[in-house]
Amino acid sequence: GVLPQAEAIGYIQDAIQKTYGKKGEKIVQMNFEAVEKSVENLHEVVVPKHITSAIAMLPPVPANAPEFVQRFTAPVIAGLGDDLPVSAMSIDGTFPTATSQWEKRNIALEVPVWDMDVCIQCNKCALICPHACIRPKIYDEKHLESAPETFKSVDAKTREFKGMKYTLQVAVEDCTGCGLCVHFCPAKNKSQTSLKAINMSAQEPIRDLERENYQFFLDLPELDRRQIKMNTVRDSQLLQPLFEYSGACAGCGETPYLKLMSQFFGDRAMIANATGCSSIYGGNLPTTPWAVDSEGRGPAWANSLFEDNAEFGLGYRLTMDKRMEYAKELVHRLADTLGAELVEGLLQAVQKDEADIFEQRQRVEAVKEKLAGIDSDDARELLDVADALVKKSVWIVGGDGWAYDIGYGGLDHVMASGRNVNILVLDTEVYSNTGGQMSKATPRAAVAKFAAGGKPSPKKDLALMAMSYGNVYVARVAMGANDMQTVRALLEAEAYDGPSLVIAYSQCIAHGINMSTGTDQQKAAVDSGHWVLMRYNPERTLVGENPLVLDSKAPKMKFKDYALSEARYHMLARSKPEASEALMVLAQNDVDSRWRYYEQMAGMHFGKNGKTPPEKV
Repeated sequence: GVLPQAEAIGYIQDAIQKTYGKKGEKIVQMNFEAVEKSVENLHEVVVPKHITSAIAMLPPVPANAPEFVQRFTAPVIAGLGDDLPVSAMSIDGTFPTATSQWEKRNIALEVPVWDMDVCIQCNKCALICPHACIRPKIYDEKHLESAPETFKSVDAKTREFKGMKYTLQVAVEDCTGCGLCVHFCPAKNKSQTSLKAINMSAQEPIRDLERENYQFFLDLPELDRRQIKMNTVRDSQLLQPLFEYSGACAGCGETPYLKLMSQFFGDRAMIANATGCSSIYGGNLPTTPWAVDSEGRGPAWANSLFEDNAEFGLGYRLTMDKRMEYAKELVHRLADTLGAELVEGLLQAVQKDEADIFEQRQRVEAVKEKLAGIDSDDARELLDVADALVKKSVWIVGGDGWAYDIGYGGLDHVMASGRNVNILVLDTEVYSNTGGQMSKATPRAAVAKFAAGGKPSPKKDLALMAMSYGNVYVARVAMGANDMQTVRALLEAEAYDGPSLVIAYSQCIAHGINMSTGTDQQKAAVDSGHWVLMRYNPERTLVGENPLVLDSKAPKMKFKDYALSEARYHMLARSKPEASEALMVLAQNDVDSRWRYYEQMAGMHFGKNGKTPPEKV
């Protein structure tokens, strides 16, 4: 009754036209239709004078949650954080990790369901899942004796695990329902071609059953990491993820890279995280997705600022190097107590693979046993720093706003230091967390805040700048376009004894795309030549090979065909078609010249079919 209904709806339609007009007539009409349907279905809800419902709110966390989660985390989840006294918080400002597992949000209306008869056990769905909600395990059949009635398992297909059982389990209460797993699944149901090995189904009817199944699944033993071939997509997903159930957007393009990194190195990782999306979903109170394994090992994580995160992470490396140096000095001093064999093993340990890390950890435990109860300053000091003798994996993480823009000076300084740090740039090509502002990673012709008419200049080539040092490992990856190359790049980067930089294409809701098909956008970015997959490994020069390897073929589609499938480009084509067309021509020139330059540096010449000839150039 505030306004006549027709007049009010007219104002609403004017607002819709103004807000969505640039996105096309179809979007405008869909919003008009939503208004019409709303009016048609309006009905009065009579509010009773007294409460009659018997429904009660579920507790914010399960009853078996740890004491800190019950005492502090649960009230915050329930919206009662303001009632907590300061004394409820940790005295040193640290918070326990592995707490996101207790925040059962149940936000997905539909969740993936595994069809074990169609599944080929490739584990691609687990790899691409942004929230670590799909997990495979291989285990001995004897562990199924107490399995719930609806728990699924099949024989493992891989030769090295012959005779064992395989399960792909979904955490339905933690799933966001993004559908990336279904889209990325390569196994199709031959009898029903619309279905795959994993398919979306209503969450509520299966919630209670799958809660029980998932808990049983988690209790199954993890494989010995030394048994797993890490350099394959399939086997990498048999590693326990130590980054799980984050608050990132459904279909997030960033988190699968972090999850994979946590699987490879999380039990000994130290992570310096720049402010941005990754710091928000990485440490957003009251829970954190960084987790621990059954031994209590997991990443140590801290968030620094935009402008100094690279230096912050370098501080990790300098500190750990100094602690290891001091630990080795103490080992020398206590050589008579420890014994020659243990001392030699500790000081000469190579620590290149999981077997090496395991053996060094065993030696460190032996040191602790031998020094227990010995009353000397050196013994007490070595007990304090002995864990530093196990190789730590230092990762400096952030988005393109940090790496290309605000923190670039520090990033450049760290790369120039020559220190053994690993840098992971989650490149969404825009300041995602703060509202979609243009960054130096934003491509030419894309619309963003501060580039309403399309960005007029080309994207900064961070990889090329890093390669100019000659002693920095550099990789550009896109998991949705080439998952195996992503696996290979992360392993090579961490194994390289020096600075490494991995730039990861990350689709984002700010791109104006369907997030459930985000992997298609990654593939199109690569196929158009906009995102050149490559690895630059300085160690290749030691064997007389070109350090630069191109992992993507010559562009096979026009940049325009890729770009106009995303709203960030398409909206300019609708509002300012002439300006858009002019920028598209320049953007295509960017793609062409960049490809020729990289091709020349890699010493490769491609034929018309995009194949590399057998002879070396």
